[in-house]
Amino acid sequence: MNEGRLIFSQITDTVHRQQFDRCVRLHPMPRASRGMSARDQFLAMVFAQITFRESLRDIEACLRGSRHLHAMGIRGEITRTNLAYANLHRDWRVYEALAQILVAKARRLHLGDANGLEIEEMVYVVDSTSIDLCVTLYPWATFKRTNGAVKMHTQMELTGSIPVFVRVTTGSVADVDFLDRIFYEAGCLYVFDRGYLDFRRLRRIALAGAWFVIRPKSNTRFSVVGSRPVDKTTGLRCDQTIRLSSAQGRRDYPERLRRVVYVDPDTGKRLAFLTNHFGLPALAIAKIYKNRWRIELFFKWIKQNLRIKAFYGTSENAVRTQIWIAVSVYLMVAILNKELGTGEKLSRILQVLSVNVFQKLALRELLTKCAPKNPADLDFNQLMFNGF
Repeated sequence: MNEGRLIFSQITDTVHRQQFDRCVRLHPMPRASRGMSARDQFLAMVFAQITFRESLRDIEACLRGSRHLHAMGIRGEITRTNLAYANLHRDWRVYEALAQILVAKARRLHLGDANGLEIEEMVYVVDSTSIDLCVTLYPWATFKRTNGAVKMHTQMELTGSIPVFVRVTTGSVADVDFLDRIFYEAGCLYVFDRGYLDFRRLRRIALAGAWFVIRPKSNTRFSVVGSRPVDKTTGLRCDQTIRLSSAQGRRDYPERLRRVVYVDPDTGKRLAFLTNHFGLPALAIAKIYKNRWRIELFFKWIKQNLRIKAFYGTSENAVRTQIWIAVSVYLMVAILNKELGTGEKLSRILQVLSVNVFQKLALRELLTKCAPKNPADLDFNQLMFNGF
């Protein structure tokens, strides 16, 4: 079905034209660029992400005058001036809306997949990553006095490692403020590190009918109400029912909490967890928190494999546009991996795509041809989890 079509076109077919046009209509450009439409901008930026282009000049050199532009779907003139203008003036929310459409598609494809925790609840992990910027070039990216930064606040679904909600802010925005932006789903479980500890906000999760797992800070004051026996050979040390004992703690979270203490057998590190879920086994609480590292893998993957640490423009709109298109590329590759059933790591798929975007053969055939012939060729030191 895809014989004779560019690999690049098969990748971008993940985005339906009507859906893309709807996103553009939601956030129209004040003064449209005559030489470059929104779709031209998107396709050029996707090309830059997949093929690791270094700058607007690099993108222009690769695409301007190329005989493949029409087959790629590009109708405008690809120049660095046109791209710079589009990145500066076309609303970044166009690509945020597009990413949400891709999120919904990716979630549908992974519906029913196991999350590896042997529990029925949907598990979400919440964390953020910072991207350092030069405060001289990016004065709007407030963070510290001598350097700037932007943050990607992310809520990720463990099933399929899909980022279901992303918010891009300046580096000065506290992680805990992201909790006010999340819509909590009843019956779901949310996992946080201790940087998100705010009992008033955690109570909102409980009142929504959801659960949370979080590590307490060392100065968290509490009194033990009850205790349950644990098997210490598993690494567990205690499973307690507690109440917060400080005046502010009792005011912010008056209900009981569960405290589980676990010693990691590999590192010997003693870890305490707080949760409002009393129905799960104590060891399951520790395993749930341990799987929080999957979001760290997502951040590591997107920084290593896509262009979000160096930007093609210095304006806030250009930076946000590039980040959202990078997230969209991640989702497109994840969708293709699931639809084709290749079982390959996403990083390897992206490497294959990067040097074959102008090939004309079926995508499945390309990935089959490039698969390792000998299992010994695989590097088993590389993380294989969930397609990373």
